[in-house]
Amino acid sequence: MHCSQARTAISARIDREELPPGTTGAALDAHLRGCAECRRWGERVLRLKALTRQLDIG
Repeated sequence: MHCSQARTAISARIDREELPPGTTGAALDAHLRGCAECRRWGERVLRLKALTRQLDIG
């Protein structure tokens, strides 16, 4: 799995959407075990999502 595919899948997982076609949770997990950069990217996305929830006053 390429990092660009993994990041699309990470985003979908965080948003509780279906993973992209041809991507499995197991394949994403395996990629994340071996790719520190994608793990950090996912952590930043989670932090950003938490911050935006805090700012949502509507």
